[in-house]
Amino acid sequence: MSHEPVLSATGIGVVLGGMRVLDGVDVAVRPGAVVGVLGASGAGKSTLFRAIAGELPLSAGRVVLSGVDVTGLPLWKRARAGLGYVPQGPSVLLDLSVSENISTFERAARVAPRTAQERAQAVELEQHLDVRARDLSGGERRRLELLRAFIGDPAVLVCDEPFAAGDPVHVRALAALLRAHADRGRGVLIADHRMHDALSICDDALFLSEGRVIASGPAAQIADHPAVRGGYLGVA
Repeated sequence: MSHEPVLSATGIGVVLGGMRVLDGVDVAVRPGAVVGVLGASGAGKSTLFRAIAGELPLSAGRVVLSGVDVTGLPLWKRARAGLGYVPQGPSVLLDLSVSENISTFERAARVAPRTAQERAQAVELEQHLDVRARDLSGGERRRLELLRAFIGDPAVLVCDEPFAAGDPVHVRALAALLRAHADRGRGVLIADHRMHDALSICDDALFLSEGRVIASGPAAQIADHPAVRGGYLGVA
């Protein structure tokens, strides 16, 4: 498997409303790896993901996807280049059924259609094909949002707060789906306030504080870093 990053974001800077929200952030995701971005609320995690996805302009830095500089490209062109993005907020069509959403996703991704049943089975939603997205539970809706991203088989999946709406059963299912995507040779970048759930599937992690990386390394070690223990876990 290649050791070259499928996603490389270097020197990322973002200024919003005259305030520097991100300052010199570096992130690299290898094929087959899950990388976690940790940090307290307001640390800049969602801003970083929106910048990588092309939703926010950069004041500094560059984003490279599979060796191609996509810094100046909008979200839809980054998606065509292999970037999957699941934002923190809803990203499915709430008034459509699961089945109708799947058909819409396929058309948007320009992929060959498959049966909705087959698509839904991959995220355990086959019993909900006729249910409108707005009537799904939080965890079920998150599975549908992941399915939207999976349909294009992205080289790297950027997923903001994947576990936020789920109970422990849904969290385990969502974690397994993300880990399985990486195990197929893809890259996954996640941020979640459930640190232990996120780290359980991560190979590497970095810790953001006030828009800067103050700790990074293997996921097995990052929770014990003094800056993380003191600044995030509240322990010495």
